[in-house]
Amino acid sequence: MTAAPHADLSVKPTLTGGRTLLRPFTEGDLPAMLAALRDPEVARFTGSPAFTEDEVDRTRAWYLTRAGQTDRLDLAVVERATGTCVGEVVLNEWDPANRSCSFRTLLGPAGRDRGLGTEACRLIVTYAFDVLGLNRVGLGVYDFNPRARRAYEKVGFVAEGVEREALWDERDGWVDVTRMSILAREWAVHRGRPAH
Repeated sequence: MTAAPHADLSVKPTLTGGRTLLRPFTEGDLPAMLAALRDPEVARFTGSPAFTEDEVDRTRAWYLTRAGQTDRLDLAVVERATGTCVGEVVLNEWDPANRSCSFRTLLGPAGRDRGLGTEACRLIVTYAFDVLGLNRVGLGVYDFNPRARRAYEKVGFVAEGVEREALWDERDGWVDVTRMSILAREWAVHRGRPAH
Protein backbone atom coordinates (compact mmCIF):
# COMPACT_ATOMS: atom_id res chain seq x y z
CA MET A 1 0.00 0.00 0.00
CA THR A 2 1.36 3.40 -0.92
CA ALA A 3 1.15 6.32 1.43
CA ALA A 4 -1.76 8.62 0.77
CA PRO A 5 -1.70 12.38 0.99
CA HIS A 6 -2.56 13.59 4.46
CA ALA A 7 -6.11 14.92 4.56
CA ASP A 8 -6.18 18.49 5.82
CA LEU A 9 -9.75 19.60 6.37
CA SER A 10 -8.59 22.92 7.80
CA VAL A 11 -7.91 24.07 4.22
CA LYS A 12 -11.09 25.52 2.72
CA PRO A 13 -10.69 25.43 -1.07
CA THR A 14 -12.59 27.04 -3.90
CA LEU A 15 -13.58 24.42 -6.48
CA THR A 16 -14.81 25.53 -9.89
CA GLY A 17 -17.05 23.60 -12.25
CA GLY A 18 -18.85 24.57 -15.43
CA ARG A 19 -21.97 25.83 -13.68
CA THR A 20 -21.14 25.69 -10.00
CA LEU A 21 -18.53 27.05 -7.66
CA LEU A 22 -17.84 25.56 -4.23
CA ARG A 23 -16.26 27.97 -1.77
CA PRO A 24 -16.18 28.88 1.91
CA PHE A 25 -19.30 30.57 3.25
CA THR A 26 -19.49 34.35 3.47
CA GLU A 27 -21.89 36.65 5.31
CA GLY A 28 -23.60 37.29 1.96
CA ASP A 29 -24.61 33.61 1.72
CA LEU A 30 -26.67 33.72 4.90
CA PRO A 31 -29.97 34.97 3.42
CA ALA A 32 -29.91 32.21 0.79
CA MET A 33 -29.06 29.53 3.35
CA LEU A 34 -31.75 30.74 5.74
CA ALA A 35 -34.28 30.66 2.88
CA ALA A 36 -33.19 27.13 1.97
CA LEU A 37 -33.48 25.96 5.57
CA ARG A 38 -37.01 27.40 5.77
CA ASP A 39 -38.04 25.30 2.75
CA PRO A 40 -40.24 22.38 3.90
CA GLU A 41 -38.72 20.10 1.24
CA VAL A 42 -35.20 20.75 2.58
CA ALA A 43 -36.34 19.92 6.11
CA ARG A 44 -38.00 16.72 4.95
CA PHE A 45 -35.18 15.50 2.71
CA THR A 46 -32.55 16.13 5.38
CA GLY A 47 -34.66 14.57 8.13
CA SER A 48 -34.54 17.83 10.07
CA PRO A 49 -37.27 19.46 12.12
CA ALA A 50 -38.95 22.48 10.55
CA PHE A 51 -36.75 25.56 10.79
CA THR A 52 -37.99 28.19 13.23
CA GLU A 53 -37.17 31.86 13.50
CA ASP A 54 -35.71 31.16 16.96
CA GLU A 55 -32.83 29.42 15.17
CA VAL A 56 -31.74 32.33 12.97
CA ASP A 57 -28.95 33.61 15.25
CA ARG A 58 -27.62 30.12 15.97
CA THR A 59 -27.70 29.25 12.26
CA ARG A 60 -25.94 32.49 11.31
CA ALA A 61 -23.18 31.72 13.84
CA TRP A 62 -22.94 28.14 12.54
CA TYR A 63 -22.27 29.16 8.95
CA LEU A 64 -19.85 31.91 9.89
CA THR A 65 -17.72 29.47 11.93
CA ARG A 66 -17.40 26.79 9.22
CA ALA A 67 -14.11 28.20 7.93
CA GLY A 68 -12.48 27.59 11.33
CA GLN A 69 -13.37 23.90 11.55
CA THR A 70 -10.44 21.50 11.21
CA ASP A 71 -12.34 18.20 11.23
CA ARG A 72 -14.91 18.88 8.50
CA LEU A 73 -15.33 20.75 5.23
CA ASP A 74 -18.47 22.83 4.65
CA LEU A 75 -18.65 24.73 1.36
CA ALA A 76 -21.31 26.93 -0.23
CA VAL A 77 -22.68 25.77 -3.58
CA VAL A 78 -22.83 28.85 -5.80
CA GLU A 79 -24.43 29.05 -9.22
CA ARG A 80 -21.71 30.64 -11.34
CA ALA A 81 -24.07 32.38 -13.79
CA THR A 82 -25.76 34.39 -11.03
CA GLY A 83 -23.23 34.30 -8.19
CA THR A 84 -26.05 33.10 -5.93
CA CYS A 85 -25.57 30.61 -3.11
CA VAL A 86 -28.04 27.75 -3.67
CA GLY A 87 -26.94 25.32 -0.96
CA GLU A 88 -24.04 23.49 0.61
CA VAL A 89 -21.87 20.39 0.41
CA VAL A 90 -20.24 18.89 3.48
CA LEU A 91 -17.56 16.32 4.20
CA ASN A 92 -17.88 15.36 7.87
CA GLU A 93 -17.52 12.44 10.28
CA TRP A 94 -13.90 12.25 9.16
CA ASP A 95 -12.08 9.05 10.14
CA PRO A 96 -8.36 9.72 9.51
CA ALA A 97 -7.22 6.19 10.39
CA ASN A 98 -9.49 4.68 7.76
CA ARG A 99 -9.25 7.58 5.30
CA SER A 100 -13.00 7.97 5.08
CA CYS A 101 -15.70 10.52 5.70
CA SER A 102 -19.40 11.12 5.25
CA PHE A 103 -20.89 13.38 2.63
CA ARG A 104 -24.08 15.38 2.67
CA THR A 105 -25.59 18.07 0.54
CA LEU A 106 -28.46 20.50 0.79
CA LEU A 107 -29.89 22.45 -2.14
CA GLY A 108 -32.60 25.06 -1.77
CA PRO A 109 -35.34 25.49 -4.38
CA ALA A 110 -33.15 27.81 -6.50
CA GLY A 111 -30.59 25.05 -6.99
CA ARG A 112 -32.78 22.10 -7.89
CA ASP A 113 -33.48 20.23 -11.12
CA ARG A 114 -30.72 21.83 -13.19
CA GLY A 115 -27.77 19.52 -12.58
CA LEU A 116 -26.09 21.85 -10.08
CA GLY A 117 -26.24 19.24 -7.32
CA THR A 118 -24.69 16.54 -9.49
CA GLU A 119 -21.86 18.85 -10.53
CA ALA A 120 -21.30 19.99 -6.93
CA CYS A 121 -21.16 16.35 -5.85
CA ARG A 122 -18.55 15.54 -8.51
CA LEU A 123 -16.44 18.53 -7.48
CA ILE A 124 -16.36 17.68 -3.77
CA VAL A 125 -15.81 13.96 -4.32
CA THR A 126 -12.96 14.73 -6.73
CA TYR A 127 -11.41 16.87 -3.99
CA ALA A 128 -11.96 14.12 -1.40
CA PHE A 129 -10.05 11.55 -3.44
CA ASP A 130 -7.51 13.58 -5.42
CA VAL A 131 -6.49 16.14 -2.81
CA LEU A 132 -7.46 14.72 0.59
CA GLY A 133 -6.40 11.19 -0.34
CA LEU A 134 -9.51 9.56 1.10
CA ASN A 135 -10.34 5.95 0.32
CA ARG A 136 -14.10 6.04 0.98
CA VAL A 137 -16.90 8.59 1.00
CA GLY A 138 -20.26 7.45 2.36
CA LEU A 139 -23.74 8.90 2.71
CA GLY A 140 -27.32 8.07 3.58
CA VAL A 141 -30.38 8.92 1.48
CA TYR A 142 -34.00 8.60 2.58
CA ASP A 143 -36.23 6.43 0.42
CA PHE A 144 -38.61 9.34 -0.25
CA ASN A 145 -35.82 11.26 -1.99
CA PRO A 146 -35.28 9.43 -5.29
CA ARG A 147 -33.98 12.62 -6.96
CA ALA A 148 -30.99 12.71 -4.60
CA ARG A 149 -30.37 8.99 -4.97
CA ARG A 150 -30.30 9.34 -8.78
CA ALA A 151 -27.81 12.22 -8.49
CA TYR A 152 -25.56 10.14 -6.23
CA GLU A 153 -25.76 7.13 -8.57
CA LYS A 154 -24.89 9.35 -11.56
CA VAL A 155 -21.67 10.26 -9.76
CA GLY A 156 -20.88 6.64 -8.93
CA PHE A 157 -22.15 6.06 -5.40
CA VAL A 158 -23.19 2.43 -4.86
CA ALA A 159 -25.95 1.23 -2.54
CA GLU A 160 -24.52 -0.84 0.30
CA GLY A 161 -27.49 -1.58 2.47
CA VAL A 162 -30.58 -0.28 4.16
CA GLU A 163 -31.20 1.04 7.64
CA ARG A 164 -34.79 0.00 8.12
CA GLU A 165 -37.29 2.44 9.58
CA ALA A 166 -34.59 4.95 10.49
CA LEU A 167 -36.78 8.07 10.31
CA TRP A 168 -40.35 8.91 11.26
CA ASP A 169 -41.95 11.09 8.58
CA GLU A 170 -45.38 12.67 8.99
CA ARG A 171 -46.34 11.82 5.40
CA ASP A 172 -44.81 8.39 4.93
CA GLY A 173 -44.54 6.97 8.44
CA TRP A 174 -41.37 4.98 9.03
CA VAL A 175 -38.81 5.55 6.27
CA ASP A 176 -35.75 3.52 5.36
CA VAL A 177 -32.32 5.04 4.72
CA THR A 178 -30.16 3.60 1.95
CA ARG A 179 -26.47 3.70 2.80
CA MET A 180 -24.27 4.42 -0.22
CA SER A 181 -20.56 4.88 -0.78
CA ILE A 182 -17.91 5.38 -3.39
CA LEU A 183 -14.33 4.17 -3.18
CA ALA A 184 -11.16 5.79 -4.47
CA ARG A 185 -10.42 2.83 -6.76
CA GLU A 186 -13.87 3.13 -8.34
CA TRP A 187 -13.48 6.88 -8.76
CA ALA A 188 -10.11 6.36 -10.45
CA VAL A 189 -11.86 4.36 -13.19
CA HIS A 190 -14.91 6.50 -13.95
CA ARG A 191 -14.13 9.93 -12.42
CA GLY A 192 -17.75 10.48 -11.46
CA ARG A 193 -19.24 9.30 -14.74
CA PRO A 194 -19.87 5.55 -14.40
CA ALA A 195 -21.38 3.59 -17.27
CA HIS A 196 -24.94 2.60 -16.46
